[in-house]
Amino acid sequence: MLFLIPAVVLFAVFAVSFAYDRRLVRNGVYLFLGCLLLVGGALMWLASYSEAAAGIALLVLVLLIPLTTLVLAVFLITNGVTMLRREGKRPGNLLSLAAGAGIVVFLVLRTVANGTRWLPLEIVMDAAGKVLGYVSVLFVCFLLYSLVYGLLPHRHEVDFIVVLGSGLLGSRVPPLLASRLDKGLAAFHQEREKGRDPILVTSGGQGPGEDVPEARAMADHLIANGAPEDRILVEDRSRSTEENLRFSEVIMREHRPEHRVLVVTNNFHVMRAARIARKEKVEAHVIGSPTASYFWPSATIREFVAIFLDHRVVNLGVCALLIANSVLVAL
Repeated sequence: MLFLIPAVVLFAVFAVSFAYDRRLVRNGVYLFLGCLLLVGGALMWLASYSEAAAGIALLVLVLLIPLTTLVLAVFLITNGVTMLRREGKRPGNLLSLAAGAGIVVFLVLRTVANGTRWLPLEIVMDAAGKVLGYVSVLFVCFLLYSLVYGLLPHRHEVDFIVVLGSGLLGSRVPPLLASRLDKGLAAFHQEREKGRDPILVTSGGQGPGEDVPEARAMADHLIANGAPEDRILVEDRSRSTEENLRFSEVIMREHRPEHRVLVVTNNFHVMRAARIARKEKVEAHVIGSPTASYFWPSATIREFVAIFLDHRVVNLGVCALLIANSVLVAL
């Protein structure tokens, strides 16, 4: 059982960090490393009883890596084609296709490098493999904790339910935004059933191609679906998630200086919205509404890239060190 002590330590670190603030992105790193050490400890425990059984289990895990990589590449490319067909050729819709194609290109070039033993290509592919491995681990940490965080119920009574905007079609609320509004209205009714009296806050300014401020159209949608007009506040100046939360916080403080907030967005956006809420000092828990399955992969990749770049000094620094290591080892 001594083999499992490192895993227990990591899970303890995760528990402490989670208790301190469940919105911390690094919680996902602690959780992933804890799970990884748990698997490693379990294999070592199994090996103490049967080396053959442990060897077979390890072989299966190792073989799953290339198989999973190939399946992921095919899935991302197929999903990318669907995104282009349904959502158009905007840059954000190309992410899953680009990721899948990138995996295929890497695998082909890695095979060529192994076969030709051409030193420049070997150096490039070794560096690319290390960087890809680092980014992949971070992505798994992000995805794992996003799923965990998205399943967490809010712990406290809430005073406000803020629904974040995501864009209009003229003056019409599109399905993506309607999903957020429906989730927010459901949370509003659930709170009232518990004897509470929260206020809904719609948040979103008027962007290009929109006939009215987004928050106004959102409020109209809520009222049309049964929300009391006198329990809705409108924040109609914001142009980003940061501004959504910052400007909404000003309005909420005017009505109730001390308050707790439930923020509603789509499920792919939950983790980044929670991080932004922490940065803007909004005491909030974030919940996610359902998103069309074909839309989720590209949207999730976009959210990960945004968080990766939010920590660009550390992440790009690590990538630079990995590239330097590949060059120095080869030379």
